[in-house]
Amino acid sequence: MKKKPLIGLTLDFEVKKSYSVFPWYAIRENYCSSIINLGGIPIPLVYDNNSISTIIDLLDGFIITGGAFDIDPTYFSEKKNFNNVITKDSRTEYEIKLCNEILKRDKPLLGICGGQQLINVIYGGSLIQDINSEIKTNIHHEQKNPRDETSHNVKIIENTFMYNIINKKKIKVNSAHHQSVKQAGNGLTINAIADDGVVEGIEDTSKKFCIGVQWHPEFLIEASDKKIISNFIDKSKG
Repeated sequence: MKKKPLIGLTLDFEVKKSYSVFPWYAIRENYCSSIINLGGIPIPLVYDNNSISTIIDLLDGFIITGGAFDIDPTYFSEKKNFNNVITKDSRTEYEIKLCNEILKRDKPLLGICGGQQLINVIYGGSLIQDINSEIKTNIHHEQKNPRDETSHNVKIIENTFMYNIINKKKIKVNSAHHQSVKQAGNGLTINAIADDGVVEGIEDTSKKFCIGVQWHPEFLIEASDKKIISNFIDKSKG
């Protein structure tokens, strides 16, 4: 019997006083419980740039989580075009360094929501800074109903790794983002698209497992969500 894989999850960082008057790390519980329920062991990762190599030696797979913030547009050679572009520079700096080393070692990597956007930027891609300002759409990508419910359809592109995992041409997903992939990075394949053309998934087929999704499969709402995380955990077992 193979050991349970150790899955590193990046943390959010806040200075708001809702938890402490001092800065604090945070992660939503279902990022961790979804890993536990599907056979992995979650390991939250603090922002220690000096220990990245050691952490990657110790762990088997990595999830770049989402959060209520954006990547600084200077990373893809743009300026901030909208007032609702809010950055967390220490988090982005750490996650970029972490991901670059993960990709060098070819360890399984799953990017969720902002994590997908980060992977795309690392590969040299760009982002739509604000969907409602830049494209015409009837889809609420920041859905009004609860996040543990689905919101809109996503088309899964055939002949992709994602399609092989899900084995369906269309799925329903939740949605909690105002940015998305604009130009896919070099070496990335778009594997999922919303009905309005917004990119919902990317992958690097040259890697053991490198997938980004714009929705939040950690809620395990649909069978497709479970399949994505289960496949990621299986690949992390080695």
